Amino acid sequence: MDYCFGSLTRLLISTIFVAILLSSFSFTCTEAYDAQDPHGNITIKWDVISWTPDGYVTVVTIYNFQRYRFIAPPGWTLTWTWSKKEIIWSMLGAQATEQGDCSRFKGAVPHSCMKTPNIVDLLPGTPYNQQVANCCKGGVISVRGLDPKNYASSFQLSVGSAGTTNSTVKLPRNVKLLAPGPGYTCGPALRKPSTKFVTPDGRRVTQAMMTWDVICTYSQRLAGKPPACCSSLKSFHNGTIVPCKTCTCGCRSKHHLLA
Repeated sequence: MDYCFGSLTRLLISTIFVAILLSSFSFTCTEAYDAQDPHGNITIKWDVISWTPDGYVTVVTIYNFQRYRFIAPPGWTLTWTWSKKEIIWSMLGAQATEQGDCSRFKGAVPHSCMKTPNIVDLLPGTPYNQQVANCCKGGVISVRGLDPKNYASSFQLSVGSAGTTNSTVKLPRNVKLLAPGPGYTCGPALRKPSTKFVTPDGRRVTQAMMTWDVICTYSQRLAGKPPACCSSLKSFHNGTIVPCKTCTCGCRSKHHLLA
């Protein structure tokens, strides 16, 4: 009897340990999870379109694949950390907010020498010679289901002090999307098959020298904001009839759990 009791006790302890371990994994995986749009994301794609003597020219496009969450004014801010000593020689359709220390350059001065540049969209009305397709909306991006012509935002940059082949270019690290404010978590940059482009007449196909992308997902808990549907209920109904604190959209803290 004692042997059986001991075996059952060990089994129970093992089961509890496994449950705790699984719950910790679940918590980590749901850090950037939106229950209202579980498959929605923002994809940031980099297409290297040409090589330069000390780097490359790339087009970066931010696609909003979320179902209902617009990127509203003041718009997106995109940041990353260079893997080597890259600099930005020039940009079209967007700009780095700081130039940084470019004193090591004696001739032409780069657009930005920041190790971790912050990039923002240009405003409507930007001169045409500073634009690229899908730029210059002040960082505002719609959603594909409602406005398929305005669910992307693009810019072009010439990167220097970088590799000049697929094997020597190092992908940027620690990509972060502020759109605006916190809430988005971005994964690592991953190599993808080179994007193919069809000419307007449909008679020729070209492709990028190199392509990678970054996937960013949104979490209301990380953003520290009340769930959107709770705000909606409170705006259409009296608070005493449909109280948000009853976890209509899920609890986010001990306060909500105790309410």
